[in-house]
Amino acid sequence: MITITDVSLKFGERSLFKDVNLKFTPGNCYGIIGANGAGKSTFLKILSGEIKHDLGSVSVSAGQRIAVLKQDHFAFEEYTVMETVIMGYPKLHRIMKEREAVYAKENFTEKDGMRASELEGEFAELGGWEAESQAAQMLAGLGIDETEHNKTMAELDEAQKVRILLAQALFGAPDILLLDEPTNGLDLESISWLEDFLIDFPNTVIVVSHDRHFLNTVCTHICDIDFGKITLYSGNYDFWYQMSQMLQRQAREQLKKREEKAKELKEFIQRFASNAAKSRQATSRKKVLEKLDLENITVTSRKFPFVGFKPERAIGNNVLRVEKLRVSMDGTEVLRDFSFIVNKNDKIAFAGPRHIAKTALFDVLAGLRKPDSGDVYWGQTVSFSYFPKENASVFSGTESITDWLRQYSPDQDDTYVRGFLGRMLFSGDEALKPVNVLSGGERVRCMLARMMLSGANALILDEPTNHLDLEAITALNDGLIAFGGIILFNSHDHQFLGSIANRVIEIIPGGMIDRVCPFDDYLADPHVKELRSAAYNGKTA
Repeated sequence: MITITDVSLKFGERSLFKDVNLKFTPGNCYGIIGANGAGKSTFLKILSGEIKHDLGSVSVSAGQRIAVLKQDHFAFEEYTVMETVIMGYPKLHRIMKEREAVYAKENFTEKDGMRASELEGEFAELGGWEAESQAAQMLAGLGIDETEHNKTMAELDEAQKVRILLAQALFGAPDILLLDEPTNGLDLESISWLEDFLIDFPNTVIVVSHDRHFLNTVCTHICDIDFGKITLYSGNYDFWYQMSQMLQRQAREQLKKREEKAKELKEFIQRFASNAAKSRQATSRKKVLEKLDLENITVTSRKFPFVGFKPERAIGNNVLRVEKLRVSMDGTEVLRDFSFIVNKNDKIAFAGPRHIAKTALFDVLAGLRKPDSGDVYWGQTVSFSYFPKENASVFSGTESITDWLRQYSPDQDDTYVRGFLGRMLFSGDEALKPVNVLSGGERVRCMLARMMLSGANALILDEPTNHLDLEAITALNDGLIAFGGIILFNSHDHQFLGSIANRVIEIIPGGMIDRVCPFDDYLADPHVKELRSAAYNGKTA
């Protein structure tokens, strides 16, 4: 159990947290949410002791072990995958290493024998004999093949390291588990495995995530960070959202009533302050006005961008035909004889773990990559706009956001462009920032603004929710649901896929699976499961 009492933290003049009082108990999963910059990751670092708070106390029950999802993906380069996972349980790992060192001695003394006996007892008590088996099960659930277990971390790619560090945090049943964005870099199969693991996990979990489906599935409570306060709600993310909307409406209504009352009092005071007969009443109302506190009624610090796509023309019956596409990347064939037809009103989710193939396909459809063979035919009425997953090169210049967006705007007027940026949360001086210093989330909002200005009736989106906070993901989600044109997209966000797609195409080894149905129906289809199992031979990568 963790108890937080009157915790406060300042960065310079900015108060990040003030007088936070919370208690995290075993058997519960707490989701930490809040706008970008609210302090979600900082709060986890306070709980783990990585960052010291200014005031108050953080108390952990005696003897309880805290495990943290490591963010440094290069901290274990010289260790094998298996050892890196077991290092998540430091006491067991220390005993394992000492045990190995004792048995490796050439001159094995009686004292060494006694120590070996002690270590064997501790090793067994901590589950040492089952450690590698348990670690292997976790790695398998997270998509790491058994052939990788004895490789060093330096030999693996970034996506694999993310999964191994997650297995490290989960290993050994820690009493308190702190996870910062644990679904980043995971495919849907691995996320599903993690959800099942956390649902069955008997101890305390505290997690930061932007994945709404994940928060809904695993969380028993939500901790909302807003205006430096952390409010605890029972229930999952959807329950918190409904409750917060109701509380915000009440706060807005209360604020409106107080503002109207303040306006009446000010008018009366101005009108009768110099009137001798009314001066006493004016003085009385002035005292009431001074006590009328408007600042303490805060609605929310969250800001939702406006995301709305309006096609300039209706789309015809001939949308897109892809015939026998073959594409190679870095000498490896990622698509072979790949064919499909897009129909009017299709919103197609491209699913599955073959992410390189999906990106290659989107690049070909957008004309950014030439296929080795095959053809792509867009209909004459179609105009498309593309959101690439890697967009840093688009923002390499030093021009302001306003000047950058103006080149894509049909209206060159500065007021129009600035107004459009304001709806995407770039107001005032924010709109004058150079594009080469933008954060990942800011770049995504700029790319979405460009797409909205295009007037396209077909949208291609490669992982558009990456780097976005929950508010921006919700706004984009709603904007795509309302869009009347064609959407071709992929995402790791389950709710995003489930609420938008009416058709699913999965690129599998040797072919594809194509189903006209919602995403959740696709996942539940037993025939689809058989096809996937046969295609991957029991593997998910």
